Amino acid sequence: EVQLIESGGGLVQAGGSMRLSCRPSGLTTNDYAIGWFRQAPGKGRTAVTCISSIAGTTWYADSVMGRFTISRDRAENTVILQMNNVVSDDSANYYCALTKWQTGCDEPDYWGKGTLVTVSS
Repeated sequence: EVQLIESGGGLVQAGGSMRLSCRPSGLTTNDYAIGWFRQAPGKGRTAVTCISSIAGTTWYADSVMGRFTISRDRAENTVILQMNNVVSDDSANYYCALTKWQTGCDEPDYWGKGTLVTVSS
């Protein structure tokens, strides 16, 4: 059984930082793309960032470019999303997503349960 184990989230002040992590468990391949989507109340779920497991190629939505950084922690088998200089529009449920045998995250095969990020101001 494949699981995406998420951690992080909570309350953060505007201009502050938040760190999310996602650890895949139960995968039979090490060739995939993994990243984060988010969904705010009344809005659709949109892609935020993505990284390929082998090449390390990254992608960012325009709305977070320059503020968010996705990276791989090989020692912990974990993907990290570092969110800096957060703004109120960053408030959302964040979902880790993994796509097998792809370098992009357009069509995820697996989803995390989601973690709530709330930006106060």
